[in-house]
Amino acid sequence: MKILVRLPNWLGDVVMSTAFIGAVKQFYPAAQVDVIIKKELSAIASLIPGLTKIHSFSKDEFKGLGGVYRYGKLLRVENYDIFFTLPDSLSAAIMGKATGAKQRIGFSKEGGFFLLTKVLKRPKNVHRVDEYLSILAQLNEMPVTGRKVSLHATDGKPNGLILLNFNSEAESRRMPLDKGRALLKLLTSTFTEARFGLIGGPKDAVFIEQLLVNAGNQDRIENYTGKTTLVGLANLMAGVKVLLTTDSGPAHLANSLSVPVIALFGAGNENNTAPYNKTNLTVLRAGQLNCEPCVRNECKLYGIPKCMELLDEQRIINALSLYLNHA
Repeated sequence: MKILVRLPNWLGDVVMSTAFIGAVKQFYPAAQVDVIIKKELSAIASLIPGLTKIHSFSKDEFKGLGGVYRYGKLLRVENYDIFFTLPDSLSAAIMGKATGAKQRIGFSKEGGFFLLTKVLKRPKNVHRVDEYLSILAQLNEMPVTGRKVSLHATDGKPNGLILLNFNSEAESRRMPLDKGRALLKLLTSTFTEARFGLIGGPKDAVFIEQLLVNAGNQDRIENYTGKTTLVGLANLMAGVKVLLTTDSGPAHLANSLSVPVIALFGAGNENNTAPYNKTNLTVLRAGQLNCEPCVRNECKLYGIPKCMELLDEQRIINALSLYLNHA
């Protein structure tokens, strides 16, 4: 049997989908499992255990729904038996139809249900990981066991860093600049023997440079922003003592590598999208505003994410201390 899985389009969701890949191997142990993944994220798929082929898809190369269909047709030669789609978009359903897979299964909206052979009911108010896994549970009418989000770093070596991520794709989940500056100063002055690393993508570089203005103790701060590939970031994370991070893709990436994570939540709902593995995980939120979590990408009420600004810095210090004392 040959199975093809259309992975989600965001780093955090791709990481969370690794539990689905593991469960596919549980239900279909002899099957070949391949994936389709957005080109920009394709390198991370190399760290997912159990895959045979990784098909990368570029919206720039295959524009519009017509391009999506043409891309899917290229995979017909693979003769897939089952196509699972984790995104519920029309384009994902069109791609699945174009592959010629005998069974095409997933959730759907935007009319894509006409293109799937089996449309399943999306469960409400569950974690994103459990949402994905419910596809297999409903299809096979039996529970999924061994639920774990997992990636395998290729070259992780201990580096002793406290890694910091103040970025997020959504503005409402990003650390406000002044709050980030104050927190960075507090961290470096509290943990006087520690070395710190700042991470982010190329588009985060300006924000991180502003964060470092008058930061102090810069001899103990390494700036990795825009300087690592996704695989390089995973290897860097695998060697750190702890990651302090906003609600973002890197939070899930570190959690999948069994790295201790302190995740700072504001607009996001931790019941749905917090890092999934509970071991070595601390989730902190201010909880002082009636509007949190709003799950919006922009703060319409305050202009800046007030829920992030109100995070108690001493709680963050205490959480870090617990992990560092047990390191």
